[in-house]
Amino acid sequence: MYSRISPKGKEYVSLFLLLLLLGCGGERKSALSGEATAGRFITVRDGQFIRQGKPYYFIGTNCWYAPILGARGEFGDRNRLQRELDVMKANGITNIRILAGADGPEGIPFRVMPTLQKTPGNYDESLLDGLDFCMKELADRDMYAVIYLTNNWDWSGGYAQYLHWAGHGVPPAASADGWQAFSRYIADFYSCDSCKTLLKKHIAFILGRTNYYKQWKYTDDPHILSWQIANEPRPMDAGNKAVFEAWVKEMAAYIKTLDPNHLVSTGSEGEMGCEGDIELYERIHADPNIDYLTLHIWPKNWGWLDTDAMESSMEEVLSRTDGYMKTHIDLANRLKKPIVLEEFGLPRDRQRYDPQQPAACRDRYYRHIFEQLADSKEKQSVWAGCNFWAWGGTARPHPDHLFWRIGDDYMGDPGQEEQGLNSVFDTDATLSLIRSYALSLDDFTSEK
Repeated sequence: MYSRISPKGKEYVSLFLLLLLLGCGGERKSALSGEATAGRFITVRDGQFIRQGKPYYFIGTNCWYAPILGARGEFGDRNRLQRELDVMKANGITNIRILAGADGPEGIPFRVMPTLQKTPGNYDESLLDGLDFCMKELADRDMYAVIYLTNNWDWSGGYAQYLHWAGHGVPPAASADGWQAFSRYIADFYSCDSCKTLLKKHIAFILGRTNYYKQWKYTDDPHILSWQIANEPRPMDAGNKAVFEAWVKEMAAYIKTLDPNHLVSTGSEGEMGCEGDIELYERIHADPNIDYLTLHIWPKNWGWLDTDAMESSMEEVLSRTDGYMKTHIDLANRLKKPIVLEEFGLPRDRQRYDPQQPAACRDRYYRHIFEQLADSKEKQSVWAGCNFWAWGGTARPHPDHLFWRIGDDYMGDPGQEEQGLNSVFDTDATLSLIRSYALSLDDFTSEK
């Protein structure tokens, strides 16, 4: 057959065979590119998340420690990570919010251990591998991650560590030195050019990584819902609003230059995270590089919940929650962007930490939120999802101490909080409640 083709035709056939051969080497990349064009990345259209051409609504969780479980070595537990993700998936939880990794030296009280970025640009390879493995396991289960890249709070190093690296002195600890000293120190972060440079290098490093297990770039991974600039960024001072706003917008634009495929979010608590300035919150989220709005609600921390009389204070908690949510949902409607309640939690009854203790008030709170989210889906509204804080799963608090120590199980409560304070365990009746709503909200899960 080939001998009958004209010389010019043979040139075309040879070129075709060469291109075909070259294409085989890039099979994985072209397959992923095909997924993207088929709508594998979650996008935003007309105020809704869109997944594979359909509106996407979800109930997810916070599991900041999942990449640590994915690591090899002393702190990792891949079997547990796989079990936890299996339980989540079986209960309709297909969206988890995770921390890329902690920063700075280890051994600092209440800081996450182990840390990912030991010194600027010096990374723990086992934890990078843990992040890769975590994302691989999510992809294998068709689950999604929101990955926050730094932290306003010092439990993972975050801003305080960047300031320390930039020569601003030893960070004060809020628990020892007081809130005022800590907030004054952190407020300098947004005007610290060296901090900005270090953080941008960190962001470029994470986004530029190729997953060892999937052999695709993070920027090509359709199982990342969003890159999140920071966990709960705040101006930390009323006079800091302008520089804070400029910093958020600059970071969002920078992430978009590195990765046009994924959504970008702020990690903001809402009005509470903007020094009570809802207009500042609106200006930030109106920015074209911010794809959707976030809010957090903490009734105990914000003084809405009386932990000595939880049952009798629940009406006020529900009322104030509704008011706070309405303010932000109305704003999301004006901006025509989705909004996610990505942190909310409540202690167990009488603020006990033992999984054997009831969590009736928490269950009531969760149900109240889930009912409204279900109604939002029914109306195809902008409120698209929620991530409860937080996943405890098979972990258990240590009976002899309140705060995390080396060797303890990781759970949803970071080291500076009593272990078990807000965690949902696999034996909690709360999980059945979550399942009943989550499976009906996420059409992609309920179809399976």
